[in-house]
Amino acid sequence: MIFDGIRELIALHEPDAVALEESYVGADARIALSVGQARGAAMVAAATAGVDCTEYAPTRVKQSICGHGHADKGQVQRMVKMLLALDAVPRTTHEADALAVAICHALMPPLARMAS
Repeated sequence: MIFDGIRELIALHEPDAVALEESYVGADARIALSVGQARGAAMVAAATAGVDCTEYAPTRVKQSICGHGHADKGQVQRMVKMLLALDAVPRTTHEADALAVAICHALMPPLARMAS
């Protein structure tokens, strides 16, 4: 279902790239496994569509958005709002994180993208 949904989004929006945040492995191995499977489905959908897929560590994303790699969720939300000139902060931290990964990718120099 995730693969099909991502494939449809890629076909609809025709992105130049897909950027993902690397998985954070917390205390719950089942959640980590589920997240890994979802990320894998997204990566395969991108590859199937011929779209480059790049991953970024959470600290790299926070560094590029907030200036330091240990920013909290609220800081990320506020910086995303500011950088994108939004009327309000993203409603959820998941939305803010997704936008932060996209901003990180857009700001990353091309050679650094290749090394990520």
